[in-house]
Amino acid sequence: MKGSSRRPEQVGETVRQVVTDALLREIRDPRVGLVTVTHVQVSGDLSVARVAVAVPGEEAERQRALEGLQSAAGFLRSRLAKALSTRTIPELRFELDRGIEHAARINQLLAEVRGDVPAEPTEGSD
Repeated sequence: MKGSSRRPEQVGETVRQVVTDALLREIRDPRVGLVTVTHVQVSGDLSVARVAVAVPGEEAERQRALEGLQSAAGFLRSRLAKALSTRTIPELRFELDRGIEHAARINQLLAEVRGDVPAEPTEGSD
């Protein structure tokens, strides 16, 4: 089946919409207040959806947000079942999107190399 390769992308987009909408309108867990869904990757067999989220704040707050999302996964999956026409409803796995942090660190390192800012002390460079 040639047309099936787009299916995970289509399901991923539906997952993103359903999760984002539920976070905005239905989920009242304070741990997931400022969560942003950045992207969704669905396995080829549609059994797993990896939902990447950006969470502002300290690492402890991010971990609490992941716990809140994981505890809401069953509810979100039931919402997803109503929106999808597939036999398989993907299991939702939430993970932190570190892309923004990574990009900020690269920008900082580039600024240090250019001499725009003083270098940060690194571990063991006394």
